Amino acid sequence: MPQFIAYLGFDGTCAEAMRFYAKIFSGKLETLIRYADAPGAEEMPPAEGNRIMHANLVLHDGSSLMAGDAPGGQPFEGMKGCMLTMSYENVAEATRTFEALAAGGKVTMPLQETFWAERFGMLTDRYGTSWAINGGPRPM
Repeated sequence: MPQFIAYLGFDGTCAEAMRFYAKIFSGKLETLIRYADAPGAEEMPPAEGNRIMHANLVLHDGSSLMAGDAPGGQPFEGMKGCMLTMSYENVAEATRTFEALAAGGKVTMPLQETFWAERFGMLTDRYGTSWAINGGPRPM
């Protein structure tokens, strides 16, 4: 069965960001392929070799988050028009995740009570990824 899998783009911080997400979400970073590890890498400027061509983070529920760095020399305008959402059964786990992602980032809506969840908040983390965090869903 097909799955939706978010694929994030970075400009040289992919490995760091994916290790950060692995820690926060208790996931396993199963794939981290550098451009230097790809066929034809000898044709690439040496400074570009450590950029990440492909990364795959697998979460405990079997879902994945994928990412890569933009190839060197190509314009990178950051991530735009997309937000990742995490929903938790309880407020404590939502709060822990929100605070961890917000460290060094920018909170755009503080974690607060809403009509659809006990807590909801939005932020952009230090790597430029936008997040919406829900905790303690309310019956509608």
